[in-house]
Amino acid sequence: MIKTALITGGASGLGYEFALLFAKDGYNLVLVDINAESLNTAQKKISDLYAIDVKLMTKDLSLINIASEIISELGDTHINALVNNAGFGVFGAFHEADWERQSAMLNLHVLTTSHLTKLVLIGMVERGEGKILNLSSLAAFEPGPLMALYYATKGYILSFSEAIANELKDTGVTVTALCPGPTKTLFQEAVASNSSENKIKFNMASAQKVAAYGYKSMMQGKSVAIPGFINKILAFMPRFIPRNMATSIVRKIQEKNRAV
Repeated sequence: MIKTALITGGASGLGYEFALLFAKDGYNLVLVDINAESLNTAQKKISDLYAIDVKLMTKDLSLINIASEIISELGDTHINALVNNAGFGVFGAFHEADWERQSAMLNLHVLTTSHLTKLVLIGMVERGEGKILNLSSLAAFEPGPLMALYYATKGYILSFSEAIANELKDTGVTVTALCPGPTKTLFQEAVASNSSENKIKFNMASAQKVAAYGYKSMMQGKSVAIPGFINKILAFMPRFIPRNMATSIVRKIQEKNRAV
């Protein structure tokens, strides 16, 4: 039986790279993204390469209860793999940044990710098989001044994913949190133009390599996947220094790159 993978933010960047990897392995695809034009482009490229079905959903994933709408439109389609990839960042001091943008990010990273995971998990557990990958970040391991909510939501995704991965042991379903460092994607365009996310050049990884690492880790059932030796060191460094020091270091990095 042909399996189906549901990928949010699937029109470009990491989402598109994940789509290619699933398509190569013979999965049918459901790609969800806010950008209809990019979705159509992605569908054509993938269909030219692989003989699979590619279903498109143009959705604003920051809307409340959008997960229910997606699952309802899928009907009887069984989702064998879910990649919660969609996301964006907001740069600036918490009290100064635009609340409409901040709340949309919270809804997407926390509510939609959690709700879509829950709705897909129900069928996966009943069938005794399934794989879920939630896109966290290296940012999950420390507080992030000037991107406070972004770092906090990525921390939520990591904690949430690890917890339910433990709950799902012996069910045939696995959950993986992918925690990449800086990656060359369209993410930067969704952050303010003066953001450090637009300026960091050191340790920058390609979307293809990050997706390949995450895909392999998901297929192996790993609960946490941190691509890159440097990133692994950076992820565990906050354990060995005071939290206020780690926070101050992140603040200085953000300010330095903002000034570039």
